[in-house]
Amino acid sequence: MRNEGLGSWPARRARKTPHRTALIHGETAISYAELYTRTTRLAHALRARGLRRGDRIAYLGPNHPSFLETLFAAGTLGAVFVPLNTRLAGPEIAYQLSDSGAKILVYGPSHAGLVAGLPGSTDVRTYLEVGAEYEATLAEAPDEPIDEPVAADDTCLILYTSGTTGRPKGAMLSHANATWNAVNFLIDKDLHADERALVSAPLFHIAGLTVLTLPVLLKGGTCVLVEAFDPGDTLDLVAQHRITYMFGVPAMFEQIARHPRWPEADLSSLRMLSCGGAPVPTPLIEAYQARGLTFLQGYGMTEALGVCFLDGEHSVSKAGSAGVPHFFADVRVLRPDLTPADAGENGEVVVRGPAVMSGYWGLPEETAASFVDGWFRTGDAARVDEDGYVFIVDRIKDMIISGGENIYPAEIEDLLLAHPDIAECAVIGVPDDKWGEVPRAVVVPREGAALDPDEVLASLSGRLAKYKIPKTVVLAEELPRTASGKLLKSRVRTRYGNQ
Repeated sequence: MRNEGLGSWPARRARKTPHRTALIHGETAISYAELYTRTTRLAHALRARGLRRGDRIAYLGPNHPSFLETLFAAGTLGAVFVPLNTRLAGPEIAYQLSDSGAKILVYGPSHAGLVAGLPGSTDVRTYLEVGAEYEATLAEAPDEPIDEPVAADDTCLILYTSGTTGRPKGAMLSHANATWNAVNFLIDKDLHADERALVSAPLFHIAGLTVLTLPVLLKGGTCVLVEAFDPGDTLDLVAQHRITYMFGVPAMFEQIARHPRWPEADLSSLRMLSCGGAPVPTPLIEAYQARGLTFLQGYGMTEALGVCFLDGEHSVSKAGSAGVPHFFADVRVLRPDLTPADAGENGEVVVRGPAVMSGYWGLPEETAASFVDGWFRTGDAARVDEDGYVFIVDRIKDMIISGGENIYPAEIEDLLLAHPDIAECAVIGVPDDKWGEVPRAVVVPREGAALDPDEVLASLSGRLAKYKIPKTVVLAEELPRTASGKLLKSRVRTRYGNQ
């Protein structure tokens, strides 16, 4: 094959394990042979609609086989796949379509109304709705093999950042980036050929796509695609499909552990639980360990995919750590002057390796500012212990400076989440005449709890330095999050920073 990229994966897997099940969605099961045929037909159909090498094709919709078929079909033609966040509003979708210059948009019926209202100023000229129209398109297309030359370093994906720190930027990820990332997970997670993965994390996010789905498909396992996460449904699906592997952000695993059926649920098939996207609270780790489950943590980002991983052997002794760098990844922690931080000293995480993006789409100046001597600057604060294990402290931009002291909200949030009446929390900095800024805790009470702000603050006394204890507590019904479950600190600050 002349195709060295992801577009060749269905063909390569079909020649090895054609009859194995690749995807399950509802009552539909798709074998690797069928995935290859459907991907090839879609590639022919997209080429007939004008898609060419280097063109961008966008996808908008919940987890569905057509998402992966579109990704692989784009890769078959040497085109660039642009997955869109399903929770964005029309103007935000229009911005990403215009910014990427996407020519074709494949979308789910759930988003037909949004698509109909998009302005005509985008470059999109062809629309394809998943469902009857999509299936008819595949049925009418030929299935002759396509062997377009695609290099490993060609751009495969433009993944937009979550926008937690500003306007989303399109990270350009090559076929090699995605492949090396999958190899890292095959090495460090010891995936099995008969893996059965539950994919309820959104595929448009790096975790759902590159941490979970692509490594499993590369290995020849089965991915059970779920359109929306629900804790009760998750418990049912684990038992029904004998799920062995799943990924979630802390908020998802917290909801599962709080479900009434959690204590008696059949979780005997589970072999790996992987968590990332935010620092994992210690009480959550303990809840899963109490059920005898190996709760693994990882650390990654859109621009560098998987960076660190904590293996099962050290899940207890190094609980709270993101682990050590993946096999094909290198990590340093730097001081503000860019000199290496000592063991135990907080600094900024920088990353280098074959999974790190080439840059931001159409933003050469921001790309240049994001690298130092070939290392990508993550904007995350961390420390490395004497054994080389990385502990993510917080986002650099979320750090609170109070009277010259650095305060990392994640440290306070971890203790607050141990409170029996607190379901969620976020700590932000608010202006203070004396100290410049001080911490404020925004907390969501557990259902039925009567939370006393004074008691919450008192519970931190003696457990934190006095300057770290929030000066105020604000009660909230919910906290704003991205579709992938990440807390939107910028919106928390906007909503609660001036109360």
